[in-house]
Amino acid sequence: MAGLSAPLGCGRLKVHGLEQFEGITVSTERFTFTSNGDQLVGLLHLPDGPPIASVVTSGPLTSVKEQAAGAYAQALAARGFAALAFDHRTFGESEGEPRQFESGFGKAEDIRNAVTALVADERTTGLPVAAVGVCAGAGYMARAVADDPRILAFAGVAGFYSNPSDAPPDPAVIKRGRDAEAIWRETGVSETIPAVAPDGGDVGMPLREAYEYYGTPRGAVPNYTNGYAVASFAYGEFDAMEAAARIAVPFAMVHSENALVPPFARKFYATVSSEKSELWLESIGQIDFYDDPKLINPAADVAAKLFRSVLGR
Repeated sequence: MAGLSAPLGCGRLKVHGLEQFEGITVSTERFTFTSNGDQLVGLLHLPDGPPIASVVTSGPLTSVKEQAAGAYAQALAARGFAALAFDHRTFGESEGEPRQFESGFGKAEDIRNAVTALVADERTTGLPVAAVGVCAGAGYMARAVADDPRILAFAGVAGFYSNPSDAPPDPAVIKRGRDAEAIWRETGVSETIPAVAPDGGDVGMPLREAYEYYGTPRGAVPNYTNGYAVASFAYGEFDAMEAAARIAVPFAMVHSENALVPPFARKFYATVSSEKSELWLESIGQIDFYDDPKLINPAADVAAKLFRSVLGR
């Protein structure tokens, strides 16, 4: 089977077949499953030899499997794990409508369905399952981990742990999203705005740093669409923080003072009552966690060490 691979930490995947990662051969195979009736498409990154465990990953807002989630999945495969990065519903190669629709609730459901698929797939059946979430994906993963006892450990990297109690969304923005969703349900027409733009404006992610990744060749892979369904704003009350107290498995947090909302990360970490550890790295901002090997490698080391310790390996 043809594979897809890239230099560790690149964040972009190119067709090569096999690639060497720190002396370890990593291969990548297509992986499909269903979530709420839609087919989802992923890439299963496999080590050279029997994997220690399966790892399911989830990435940042609007991202696809060839970006940050894929970089971390490859890094975990290089460390001996079968690691899955996939396009959530409505994004990339996966099915689902309206396109570019971002819902933390739906993405947490996708993660749980990915676990079901990993448990059943002949390449990973019988393997324990761990989890890695990056940026918004760490918040989505927190909800999935809290709700799914099959996930045995969790690492959050540069996590955005949404906290509507301390930072409630603008009611006008919520209403805009609900109105757009109602129109889509009535007419099938979905209003979409850019995910990023060079000067910000009416976009899903107004940070200039986000544009410098998603809006340039640095991160804008062919499978990525620079779009954001306005109906997504209706789900701005997604609460990752509430999941912290319900996490019952070992947790590792990797963050930076320059990543998104360090106070939320600290509060999330303090609220988790299970076995936990933290590593604070020096980053330029948030986005270099997506593609800088100087951040990806130590974060992947932390996750691998946690997962091995839970499994006694």
